[in-house]
This record gives sequence, structure tokens and C-alpha cells, in this order.
Amino acid sequence: MEELIAKEELYQTIFKRKSIRKYQQQKLSVEELEAIRDFLQAAEVIDPEIKFETKIVDSDQVKSLIPIKAPHYLQFFSEEKGDYLLNAGFILQQLDLFLAANNLGSCWFGMAKPKKEIIADSELEYVITLVFGRAAEENIRDSIEDFDRKTLSEIKEGNDHYDLLEAARLAPSATNGQPWYFKVEADQIHLFQNEPNFIKKFFYEKMNRIDMGITLAHIWLAAVEHDYNFNFKKYSQAPAVVEGYNYLGTVEI
Repeated sequence: MEELIAKEELYQTIFKRKSIRKYQQQKLSVEELEAIRDFLQAAEVIDPEIKFETKIVDSDQVKSLIPIKAPHYLQFFSEEKGDYLLNAGFILQQLDLFLAANNLGSCWFGMAKPKKEIIADSELEYVITLVFGRAAEENIRDSIEDFDRKTLSEIKEGNDHYDLLEAARLAPSATNGQPWYFKVEADQIHLFQNEPNFIKKFFYEKMNRIDMGITLAHIWLAAVEHDYNFNFKKYSQAPAVVEGYNYLGTVEI
């Protein structure tokens, strides 16, 4: 495994990655795990003021009602401030693509929780788990047609920046809910997050904000690929109204 992989390769992986739920149980080498840790240390962030840490643990240090049997579980911890969930999704999606680009499988595992001793060992708040290892099934897609995603016309308003939003459209999300909507201008993309009903909000509010960080990572990688600027900010007043959605922020390009 390369120590660091070019952002361009991460971008290309967007169009073929898939969530893996079946793994070979052999563990990765010490060198491979170290490369993963090094990659995370160099990952781009939305907010550098938010502290985070990760722990790579075995299955006996994870609790879940519906387990995914994998050799490694990466648990993400963060300061609970600002857009920390958005930040978590943004960072870990880079790792998800890095693993796929290196012929490894991974899957977001929203139902997992660390054991009490793992939580007690961190001063930060547990956020989410990413499972990973060598796949025991095909770990890339043959074509974009293999993705089960909404069409661009369903998730955006405006005619600009197909090249950025096609990457955003293909992002993974909790139960494939795809909670995003985009209002596009010549030099801005406004992000909106679906406002769920009371029941869905109880189960998915946290995960949906992480999902928005995931799709934002895809927009950033596409911006790098196509030589756009990328500056994420949040206006104090929403620049537009989208029925059933809440304004999340704006990418200035």
C-alpha cells in the first residue's frame, strides 16, 4: 500500500467504490495499518479547530445488534462542537476512498458502539465506526449504472457544475437516504439537508449530518480534479429556501 495516494486517484475511485459487508478475516500488516493512520493525519478537514482522534480495534471491542464481521474497526472520536459531524464525514470519506483505491473494502457502520473501556480511554465524543479489511466479495463497481442513486434533476436546482455534483450524487449515505439537495449558482453551491419527520429524526439526524460531510468530501475532490476553488462557509441567513430542507452551508468555487 502506498503511504499516501494522490487526490486525483481518490476522485476516480468515487465512480467505482462500493460498501463492503463481507471480509476475509486475516488482518492487515503493521505497515498497512500505519499507512492508514498516516493518511488520516494528512487528511483535509472542514474545521481545523475541531480535535479528533481515531482508534483501530478488533471485533471484541465493538458492540452492535447487527454485526459486520471484519478484521478491523476504525472508531472516530471528536470534540463535540461546531460542525463536528460534518467534519467527521468529510474526513472519513477520504479514508473510505483511500481504502478502495488500495483494493481494500470498507463500510460505514452506524449501529456500532465502542465498549465502555474504549469510550473511557478518550476525552472526546464517539461519533462513528468504519469497518475495513480485505474484501471477500467484489469491491468495485463495473459502471455508474450500478449505483442506486437519485438523478441529478431530483437533487439540484441550477444548470452549472455538473462535474462537481455528479461526484456528490454518488456519495454513500445511511440506508441510502441521500439527504442532500443543492442550489447552484455560477460561483456557489448551496447545500441543504433533508428535514426528516419525528421518527426518522430520532434515528437518522446524527447520521444524516455525517452523510452531508461525505458528499461534501466528494465535491471537494471533484473541485480539486477540475481546478475549482473550494471554500466552505455558512451564511448567517440562508441564501435560499428549499421546502422540506434546512440550509447547511455554501461552497464557494
